[in-house]
Amino acid sequence: MTDLPLPQADPADGHAIATHGLTKRFDEVTALDALELRVPRHAVFGFLGPNGAGKTTAMRLLVGLARPTSGRAEVLGHDATRDSLEVRRRVGFLAQDPRFYEHQTARETLRFTARFFYAGPARAIEDRIDEMLELVDLADKADRPVRGFSGGERQRLGIAQAQVNAPELLIMDEPAAALDPVGRHAVLSILDRLRAHTTVLFSTHILDDVQRVADHVAILNRGRRLIAQAPTHELLAGDGAATYLIGLERSPNGTLEALRALSWVADVVEHPVADGGVTL
Repeated sequence: MTDLPLPQADPADGHAIATHGLTKRFDEVTALDALELRVPRHAVFGFLGPNGAGKTTAMRLLVGLARPTSGRAEVLGHDATRDSLEVRRRVGFLAQDPRFYEHQTARETLRFTARFFYAGPARAIEDRIDEMLELVDLADKADRPVRGFSGGERQRLGIAQAQVNAPELLIMDEPAAALDPVGRHAVLSILDRLRAHTTVLFSTHILDDVQRVADHVAILNRGRRLIAQAPTHELLAGDGAATYLIGLERSPNGTLEALRALSWVADVVEHPVADGGVTL
């Protein structure tokens, strides 16, 4: 544990995350294959791909919740496997479905977490908790039991919990995907505010989330390869330099027309496949 004041982000330039051939296999299934990911410091980085693309596996490897089959990951200059304790001290992590002690209030939840990271004056810790509750717009619900929280409120509390140790890197797995439009807007607004304090890596399968808040993006295809990795404005420039392959189980009415209407899409070509799905 460290004494307050709370740690500040490392001002050094370079990458917050750099993976080198990062691979994870489960028996005969390759969930992630030779990932080469670069996340610059001080970025809000969108990790985009369909469900099952390998995003969650990659994030679990980055925070030391799983060990790679081969390859390695550097997180804030540390090996994610060899130096996992140091990485966890400096990184905040929000799982896709955060769980809490239902009887605790939001304030008690953050207090419980903060005690794993900080020693020192109780008042300083309480000030940090108040700051986090304000950040995620839960100050007026701070003393309510978590069991009564909506899905969006739980997700915002999860962000506060992941951020309470003032991490240099915040990793979030699908933080807004399961929320209604109001909840998504609230969570994405918080991500936008966090760019001033930390590097943020968040996964999503929703392109609009990336367009709204991310300044860098990587697109992962079924854990096999990165289709693209660049500043968001370059990928959305519409210069025809990038081609994307999208697999659909079926082609709902209006899908092609909606894609073609996007300003950055030059053309969409439909290729039916044997199982009844569609590749665009």
